[in-house]
Amino acid sequence: MRRLLIIVLAGTVATACSGPAPHPPAPPTPTATSAAGKSASGEGAAGESAAATSPEGASASGADAGAERPIGNATPAPDWLGKRLLPAGPGGVAAAQETPPELRHRSIITTDYLPPPADGGFHATIRPVPASVLARSSWTSACPVKSTDLRYVTVGFRGFDGRAHTGEMIVHRRAADGLVKVFGTLFAQGYPIEGMRIASAAGLTAPPTGDGNGTDAYACRPVRGRQAWSQHAYGLAVDVNPFQNPYHRGKVVLPELATSYLDRADVRPGMIEPGGPVVKAFAAIGWKWGGDYHSLKDYMHFSANGG
Repeated sequence: MRRLLIIVLAGTVATACSGPAPHPPAPPTPTATSAAGKSASGEGAAGESAAATSPEGASASGADAGAERPIGNATPAPDWLGKRLLPAGPGGVAAAQETPPELRHRSIITTDYLPPPADGGFHATIRPVPASVLARSSWTSACPVKSTDLRYVTVGFRGFDGRAHTGEMIVHRRAADGLVKVFGTLFAQGYPIEGMRIASAAGLTAPPTGDGNGTDAYACRPVRGRQAWSQHAYGLAVDVNPFQNPYHRGKVVLPELATSYLDRADVRPGMIEPGGPVVKAFAAIGWKWGGDYHSLKDYMHFSANGG
């Protein structure tokens, strides 16, 4: 039996070297629409919030689940987030729309689906993907990578609420160590992430709501509009804060309501900037940014081979 590999990196606010400690759950269990929704890259990394599944045995942690008051600069998610379906055209893509006023400076309180670190520091784990996790992902035996070549990774991230949270990803075993370093760097630098959860197979084909913002990695699907597999299908790509960093090609914007974030000169929290901390962190492990593409812009997207 393989032993669990635990990697612990110290963030700037870390006060201990232990892994995430259990945090008392607070009722009620949150809906999946509170933090992470559809992460619709041009290569389609994550699924629709309504179809995403919670980690087995997990519930909301802390007194802020379902909070109605701001936390720092972050506010609760609008009640309609992830619930208003958009009329989809060919390929399941809806027409781009004006960003709702509530999301033009998006800064939403993170709902915890995994226990946040009790010490407020950065922690990470890497291990073979448990059967229960694989079952709620988009992986099947028809996907281009064996499940034994994938790893289940948990990493700390800093929410828009300024607090430490725990996220989860499925990635290729070759990428696991490097991605832990990336998210450790982003945690230390205070870069905010709204939510990080594994996308389900149903989520990849769910009707669009155009307002998702889940940071995610694995998605077993082709490149949009092509037959070739996406790098997400190999666990070698990550989409970061899709709403603040949308995909844009011609009239297509994904997520569809993120049009205000096409103005990259209006820099707001969570946006990825050329030469900024996110680009530098991924470049340090040799990964390339979709914001540097010429025929389109995929501001959320990072991959091992640049595809």
